[in-house]
Amino acid sequence: MTTTQQPWPAQVSYPGQTHVAPGRHDMANMYRAHFAFRRDLARFESAVRQTPVGAADAWQGQAERWTLFAEVLHHHHTIEDVMIWPVLLRRTEAAGDTAGTEVLHAMEAEHHLIDPALAGCADGFAAMVEHPCEDHRNALDVHVTTARQLLGDHLRHEETEAIPLIQDVMTAEEWAASEAYATQGFSPRKLVDLVPWMVEGMSPDLLAREVAAAPLLIRGVLRLFRRRWARRERVAFRYA
Repeated sequence: MTTTQQPWPAQVSYPGQTHVAPGRHDMANMYRAHFAFRRDLARFESAVRQTPVGAADAWQGQAERWTLFAEVLHHHHTIEDVMIWPVLLRRTEAAGDTAGTEVLHAMEAEHHLIDPALAGCADGFAAMVEHPCEDHRNALDVHVTTARQLLGDHLRHEETEAIPLIQDVMTAEEWAASEAYATQGFSPRKLVDLVPWMVEGMSPDLLAREVAAAPLLIRGVLRLFRRRWARRERVAFRYA
């Protein structure tokens, strides 16, 4: 009796992505989040440097957008810290895979390194809303630039070394459990922001690909709420 091996899913790639890891697990959600994180930090960096100090509505919009960005990034890292890295670490240690174990310890350490930079950004945006001045803007510029560099390095490291480990050693059940965990913590109402946030800045061709592959609920959210989202983005980032 012979069995037919199921083909691996075709992996997607997004602008800025440094590596595509072939394997049994569909990494689209992971790579899509990475695209959004890179896009946001580039946009924040530009906006902080170019927004006039007195543009109160833009600073308020940026502060609100930073809150969403930080919330989603924290959730993303929590999924990895709780559902992914521990599973991989058990496998690499059991197999005596020293290099793989070092990668996973680095993933955790990089999360801890990024957190203070994110906190500095949150404080900086709050300062620009409450007491806008050049000194606060300059301090915020430093924090955003640092956050972008640290997170960019981390995403590159994750894509080139950690995600291949996911493909190599996680079972289908373990990966499904991590994907299910990712849906926790966000209410259905949060989709109104999360779905337009995820596709913001995509080229028309890329957006068409995403919409075609999306469930009916996601397509409906985009149709109903994307214009409202775009108006808020124009306020927050009109100087970027």
